[in-house]
Parts: sequence; structure tokens; C-alpha cells
Amino acid sequence: MDKKILIFGRGYCSGHVAKKLLESGWAITWVRREATGGAIALCDKKSVKTAIAGASHILSCVPPERTTGDTVLASYSDALSKAPASWIGYLSSTGVYGDAKGAWVDENAPLLGRRVRRIEADLGWQALGSNTCVLRLPGIYGPGRSIFERIAEGRAHRIDLPNQVFSRIHVVDISSAIINSFSGPAGVYNIADDLPSSQNQIVELGCEMMGLEPPAPILLSDASLSNEARAFYGENRRVGNGKAKRLLNWKPQFPTYAAGLRDCMAMASPSNTSAAPPAAKADHA
Repeated sequence: MDKKILIFGRGYCSGHVAKKLLESGWAITWVRREATGGAIALCDKKSVKTAIAGASHILSCVPPERTTGDTVLASYSDALSKAPASWIGYLSSTGVYGDAKGAWVDENAPLLGRRVRRIEADLGWQALGSNTCVLRLPGIYGPGRSIFERIAEGRAHRIDLPNQVFSRIHVVDISSAIINSFSGPAGVYNIADDLPSSQNQIVELGCEMMGLEPPAPILLSDASLSNEARAFYGENRRVGNGKAKRLLNWKPQFPTYAAGLRDCMAMASPSNTSAAPPAAKADHA
């Protein structure tokens, strides 16, 4: 198998998967303004189209703009549809499902999310061809981007919303799902952990692990939240990952939030000298 991947967007998720691929001898080309980590960077359209034509694998981690939609598809859909790549991947969001009132959703659930551009992008990438994988991700966390940082910054809340739950995924498990999908069937996959739970449970465990008292519960109307954060609490769903387990030979290394937070704390330990990718501006929600 050729090992030449073109990646649109340099951020938290793409940085982690790129690190794994570089360790395995892959050649990586970024579509971004600056080169990092031994990779080539491109920014002009002619060079990008040439790279699309020469890549064995193509991954987009660029979310759609609220007003203009998916900028990668807008600029390169024709080149992508003709690309000889054996695999094309797109990181979408489980937000496309919208509010399921706490029910489980799988890949056949209707797309009723509030962000129309996100749904359009998801469907647009699916329409590219038979070699495309769309990976729908829930709340992303990992070292340097977890509840511990929110607690330390005073941004962690316990909202009094009984029965509100959501799913999440550790960045390491996103990377393994992407890599496993290289040799799996194309299609749409939910990449989530095994234990949907409330935000309050995450905050409470995070505080316990840090030796702190959790913040007092408050009403949603009393919380100082952005519109986007407030909208998060208006959605309630459990994301099923069975299809990815069956067809991609994938399972999360961190199947629960407790296991994932233990890893985040261990990675933050002064005794841990392993270098993780920098927590740059996120390339995915």
C-alpha cells in the first residue's frame, strides 16, 4: 500500500493521526500555511490539485463555515471526485443527528441537526465516490484538551438537567479509527466510546481526580455560556458505535470517560516525557 496522505487542516485531531502515520513511515502533505513535523505544506490551488492527484489517501478535518459551507469541497470537489486515492476520509460530527431525546442513534438515523452546513458537508463528502469514509465524531477530548483544563480555568459547570447525556471520543481512538478505515469498507461510521453519560458526571470525576470540590449545580438559565455551549445542552443522545466495531475491526482503547481521563492525567504528569502534538487551533469541533 502506498503511504502518501494529503491532509486538509492542521489541528488537534489531524495532528495526532499525523504523528502516528509519521511513525509508520508515511509521507504527509498538509494543506495549510506552515509546515510542521517534517511534512510539506501547501496553500495555492494548483499545488493542492497536484497533491490530490498524487496522494494515495486524502483526509479532510476542516469543518464547514457557517455562511459559506465546506471550503474544501467548494474549491476541490471536482479534483477529489477524480482522485486516484484508494481512500478519502472526512471528519464529520454526530451533531448532524440533532436532539434524540436521549435515545440511541446509529448511522441510519435521520439528519436533524441544527447546523445545516454541517449536514450539507457530511452529505457532500458521502457523494464524492465509493472510496469515501465519513467518520462522525461526538465530543472530542484528550491530553491538553479535557475537563481538567476547563476545571482549572473555572469554566466547568454542573447544569441541573436530569437525564441529559452525550457521547464522547478520545483523540487516540479517533486516530485508530481513521487508520483502521484505510483497509475497511467505505461508508459512514459513528466513532464514539461505549458509555454515554452526563456532563455533570465528567465534571464530578474530574474534580475528584484533581482533589477539588465540584461546582454547585446551577440552572441552565443562570449559567454564563456562549450560544454554542448553551445549544449543546439542548441536545440529548447516545451514539452507537457498533458498525465501526463490526466493519472496521475497531474498538476504543478508552471505552469509558473514566479510562480516558486517567490517560489525560497520566499524560499531564511531570514524569511523562513523551511529546504529544501541540493543542493548536482545533480542526474539528
